[in-house]
Amino acid sequence: MGSTEDLDYPQTILQYNSGFLVSKIMFTACELGVFDLLLESGEPLSSDAVAARLGTSTTGMERLLDACVGLKLLAVELTQEGALYRNTDISNIYLTKSSPKSQYHIMMYYSNTVYLCWHYLADAVREGRNQYERAFGISSKDPFGAMYRSEEEMLKFMAGQNSVWSICGRDVLAAFDLSPFRQIYDLGGGGGALARECVSLYPNSTVTIYDLPKVVQVAKERFVPPEERRIAFHEGDFFNNSIPEAELYLLSKILHDWDDEKCGQLLAKVYKACKPGGGVLLVESLLNEDKSGPLETQLYSMNMLVQTEGKERTATEYSKLLEAAGFREIQVKRTGKLYDAILGRK
Repeated sequence: MGSTEDLDYPQTILQYNSGFLVSKIMFTACELGVFDLLLESGEPLSSDAVAARLGTSTTGMERLLDACVGLKLLAVELTQEGALYRNTDISNIYLTKSSPKSQYHIMMYYSNTVYLCWHYLADAVREGRNQYERAFGISSKDPFGAMYRSEEEMLKFMAGQNSVWSICGRDVLAAFDLSPFRQIYDLGGGGGALARECVSLYPNSTVTIYDLPKVVQVAKERFVPPEERRIAFHEGDFFNNSIPEAELYLLSKILHDWDDEKCGQLLAKVYKACKPGGGVLLVESLLNEDKSGPLETQLYSMNMLVQTEGKERTATEYSKLLEAAGFREIQVKRTGKLYDAILGRK
């Protein structure tokens, strides 16, 4: 065996150990409104000015701003008056609430909800099930009942998913030419961000968002403008209610919530409802065939353990689920981004 001096493990372990700290610094700066303030100010500000406007301690804010500089989320300039802070391009685009590509909502969901489940990761690994009961004192038997345990939580989750599709939606929808499909159902379409991307990319198509009644009501009221007439809504539970006939079904980040048995049940229903010549588009983060990566997908799979009944899968695993349901001509497209696309035809 080689000497431990040949290994760079101390640096690697330290970096992994500080990962929690890094994310909480970014989440905290978002939550306190640091990036929004610096965008609105139109000029660099001192730590004292930021602290005063946001109602925080001066010592705490100075350390937070300096840490954000280290993470390249802020830039600092030393002047005669002292250090002045401003946003970087990445924080203006992704961390301010007003940006069309803002990731603020998904970060707040991770910070205030997901992290509480991850506190019990060791228990999730021991037991092989989600941790809503320990984290929130509610039953873990119905994951989405737990996730939507209040309107506030449901809004946070829907807004967070919308923020993801604002930067990933077009990549997965353009992975295949979907223009031949005019009648599309988005199963579990939530806040409608992917549906809006779809009708923008394919203007001759209509998309119906199929989701739970309370989700549909919030989508109508908060997220999908009434003038968008190419988007319709269907209230229901796709496990327990019928699925209407359509040419194409979108299942974006749906199958990863469930075990193989439930995935098979859902895909069989979709296949039965699908028009001949139609298809289903799965949007998921794909593991390598040997499950050696990507790291992001491996982390998502751990998150499925603590929050749902499902897991992330390889392209082959998803293809087998589609084939078992009856779908053929299965094609896989890796986008090079967070989410990939799999198209199966009837």
